[in-house]
Amino acid sequence: MTRNDNRNKYTSRHRITLAVILCFFGLCVWSHFPAKRKTVKAQEDEKIYLLHADELYHDMYSDNPEAQIAKGHVRFRHKGGLLWCDSAYFYQLTNSVKAFGNVRYKQGDTLSLTCLYADYDGQEQKMAARHKVVLTHNKRILETDSLNFDRLYNYAYFEEGGTLKDGRDRLVSDWGRYNLDTKEAVFYYNVKMKSDDMLIETDTLYYDTKKSLAHVVGPNSTITSKESIIKTEDAYYDSKTEKATLFQRSTVTDKQKSITGDSLYYTKNGDSFGYGNVVYIDQENKNALICDEMQYNETTGCGFATKRAVLKDFSQSKDTLYAHADTIRLYTFNINTDSVYRKIHCYNKVRVYRVDVQAISDSVVFNSQDSCMTMYHDPIVWNGNRQLLGEKIKVYMNDSTIRRAHVIGQALSIEQMPDSVHFNQVSSKLMTANFLEGVLRQTEAVGNVRTIYYPVDDKDSTLIGLNYLETDTMRMYLSKERQLERIWTCKFQSTLYPITQIPPMKEKLDVFAWFDGLRPINKDDIFVWRGKRKGEELSAGKRHEAPLQKLD
Repeated sequence: MTRNDNRNKYTSRHRITLAVILCFFGLCVWSHFPAKRKTVKAQEDEKIYLLHADELYHDMYSDNPEAQIAKGHVRFRHKGGLLWCDSAYFYQLTNSVKAFGNVRYKQGDTLSLTCLYADYDGQEQKMAARHKVVLTHNKRILETDSLNFDRLYNYAYFEEGGTLKDGRDRLVSDWGRYNLDTKEAVFYYNVKMKSDDMLIETDTLYYDTKKSLAHVVGPNSTITSKESIIKTEDAYYDSKTEKATLFQRSTVTDKQKSITGDSLYYTKNGDSFGYGNVVYIDQENKNALICDEMQYNETTGCGFATKRAVLKDFSQSKDTLYAHADTIRLYTFNINTDSVYRKIHCYNKVRVYRVDVQAISDSVVFNSQDSCMTMYHDPIVWNGNRQLLGEKIKVYMNDSTIRRAHVIGQALSIEQMPDSVHFNQVSSKLMTANFLEGVLRQTEAVGNVRTIYYPVDDKDSTLIGLNYLETDTMRMYLSKERQLERIWTCKFQSTLYPITQIPPMKEKLDVFAWFDGLRPINKDDIFVWRGKRKGEELSAGKRHEAPLQKLD
């Protein structure tokens, strides 16, 4: 091999090595180039770009020597957002813009903003919009004169009064904040929210635009509608379903009716609930209902109350009547018509107290159609020193005043004499008592009438004797002072025993029963149940069936 051949061979080998080195270096450089390109791209995205201006210049001697002045159809872009205005100061060093005249900002397809002036900081991604600001986000419109928009956390603030429009809901306040991600807003100071015929006034209100749910917080807050006024410190209101959830002893007032409770759950045209010392007052009819749990449906007019339920009637100037039962139910018939009437069912351990009348019963039904109150299962009524009992007692009212009482089955009337030892007694199958202006004036006993009566000497009020009488029908007439004036009876048999010659066991009827120990003594005593002892209950007599004819 010649010297030239060796040289050519050596040169060819080095060329191959150099090519390999260059290829390897190229691969290393190329592998780092995409990361470098990403860094450059990220840095470019942080910058604000001027996309267009009819006129652009720089004035070293102006008040803003560091700014570029752009005029005419000015348009900027920054991190996916576009900004339009009539003119602007563009600060490239601080990456910010001051925009003037017909300012418009758009971010994606869901957010747009208009105002007359805006100061945009690209470093912190914040915009201060001023004068006739309108922010639109998913058909929700926020109007104010001063708005701060934080793109980084997607918040919009106003501190000089603003209005949020969301469908039929309209909210105004002195200060507010709106979160574009959660679509939740919070408003402070002089807050008002109007939705159709409903108006909320409060100091603090949280509003979820996705659910149309308002959370009212603060003392002296009110929710006003055509039908009612709600006073609350803590409430949730759904403007779509018109449901309200009220806490902190809220009150709902509807004309002359009001309801107060620790917790109230109101549903328009649906079931509403109340919990915790619920107080319902009807000033028009002068009555009230107190309980710890209540349910009512304004569409059907049906509801119930339980847990220390008490009915109060203060229509009488004398005193308030209190009635307690384990459960009180209300039924309304022919609602929203001229023939509307209601039935109230009180059952299990009913106790009634008023200064002039007391009663106990297992259950009571009141029908407003005939103003009749029916007492079932061992009812007892006391009026002064009189006791009335039977299998069933019907009391007919006239404007909350007793008009007539009708005792059905095993009727027994007892009047305790002033000496507390002797008792006037009347027993019969049926008994009727008629009242005039709330005072008992006439009674009638029908069927197997038996009486024990103690005549009194008018001179010294001493007892003359005992008069025992049996008849079929008897009427007694009393004065306004409840003194016996006269007695009428059909054919009868009677015996008068002198007071010193009364035979043993004749002082009382065999059905005599005096239950003064069961009598409620005050309005708080209605919660303490004292019933008859075993064996003292009345056993309702069974009617005999008519004999059936039989064919052979």
